[in-house]
Amino acid sequence: MKLLDIAEVARRSATPASTLRFYEEKGLIASVGRRGLKRLFDPKVLERLALIALGRAAGFSLGEIGEMFAADGRPRIERERLLAKAEELDLAIGRLATMRDGLRHAAACQAPSMLECPHFLRIVRLAGAGRLDAAPRRRFVAEGL
Repeated sequence: MKLLDIAEVARRSATPASTLRFYEEKGLIASVGRRGLKRLFDPKVLERLALIALGRAAGFSLGEIGEMFAADGRPRIERERLLAKAEELDLAIGRLATMRDGLRHAAACQAPSMLECPHFLRIVRLAGAGRLDAAPRRRFVAEGL
């Protein structure tokens, strides 16, 4: 088995060496030795880094990602956790879609001022009340806005 030095892992994973050192400090990855001053890694670290990147892209914290690996380093991902994150993403997508639709409407609205546009004001009120969710989006779509 050919070990990879930190520069090679960084190149192959598109992860800066500083991030690799940080991940090692946090216990997410582990070097298996050194060649001079350079850390050496098992090639399997590339798969682990890909899983970490996927977790980060999905919005999991590094702590949550760390909990998704067993002590032996193998993935131990609970399906319930994935479903919960998918629900979080659905809510975020709904909020963002509502915001996008509202901004598009405000940009095209014929009202003299955005603050005179009832549709835009509805979104402002919802945002102020912390209730910006997917429900207003359905109204925008239904109203053709």
